[in-house]
Amino acid sequence: MDNDNIFFQVKELLISEFKLSADSISPEKRLEEDLDLDSLDMVDFLMSFNEQRNKEIDVGLFKNAKTVQDIVDLIRPFWK
Repeated sequence: MDNDNIFFQVKELLISEFKLSADSISPEKRLEEDLDLDSLDMVDFLMSFNEQRNKEIDVGLFKNAKTVQDIVDLIRPFWK
């Protein structure tokens, strides 16, 4: 799956999980500073992603994620 499709799915999950507006989410947006998402929110996001995609991605992979694009890059290998 290409980067745009993964981004779209990540965006949809962020909208549904955290009630963010679609206009507020773009690849360069910073998770904490721009979207007000903290590390616990990322755990919730990953749990939802794992459930939705039937995957088991370790939350530790996300500890250095700073932007929406970082999330896209981190989950790309698990997107099959």
